[in-house]
Amino acid sequence: MVEDIVDTKRGRGRVEIRTGVGRKRRWPDEEKGRIVAEAVALGAVVSEVARRHDMSPQHLFGWIKAAKEGKFALPADVDHFEKVRNEVKLASGDYIDLKMYEPAMRHLIDTYIRAEDSELISAFDDMSLIQLIVERGAGAVDALPKGIRESKEAVAETIENNVRKLIIDETPINPKYYETMSELLDALIEQRKREAIGYEKYLAEIVALTKKAKNPATGASYPTAINTAAKRALYDNLDKNEVLATAIDAEVRKIKKDDWRGNKFKEREVRNAIRAHLADPALVDLIFDLVRNQHEY
Repeated sequence: MVEDIVDTKRGRGRVEIRTGVGRKRRWPDEEKGRIVAEAVALGAVVSEVARRHDMSPQHLFGWIKAAKEGKFALPADVDHFEKVRNEVKLASGDYIDLKMYEPAMRHLIDTYIRAEDSELISAFDDMSLIQLIVERGAGAVDALPKGIRESKEAVAETIENNVRKLIIDETPINPKYYETMSELLDALIEQRKREAIGYEKYLAEIVALTKKAKNPATGASYPTAINTAAKRALYDNLDKNEVLATAIDAEVRKIKKDDWRGNKFKEREVRNAIRAHLADPALVDLIFDLVRNQHEY
């Protein structure tokens, strides 16, 4: 009599067989530190690191927590390379501005990404380098990490990279204005590289350019009626036609409905409102994209 019918086509999970007498392995603190450093490295997956060392992920998470609490030390080069990575991210403009996160999210980031006390490498607090330059001018250089501020070349490239990132990020809001800012930055970089300008003068000019890029209202002269960021963007991209810029601004504010972005029918109404003032289809597309990127509309 057959009591069980086994379906041999069904897949079987992996069976792990361990032999020998089980006993708790003792790990030296030095080895724990090495494995934790491997687990917290950029791009590492804790479960994979744990599997390579024949241990459970939960066990490894416990070590990571213990390391954060200072119960054993990580290899000295881990802290060194983390500081180097922070400086590289700053110098390249590839930083995270934590102001965009709510306090609860910032708490999670502080708690789970790096919970131990950090060494102060710069006096930025919650400000980006751009904000610091706007507020302190050339004095912002003193807030840069020591490894950067000791080299004039490194200072210049750090500021330039951060200003370039600002220009790239803001270009969709006002393409014409930031095209001008980009050209001014290129010219200033060229002057610096040809040593056609002294370091102190360079700092003064890059600070002035940074302030113009951060606050367009101070970077150019506008008619009295062009008194909002959206109007300035329209004015700059409509060949400085004040009448046309104010007319399109008023029309868009009148026509747009709540949550119009992403809604095909509501977007069509806004596009038609723009088309009523412009004959060139390419210009209609450009101004529609510009309007869609404005925070005011």
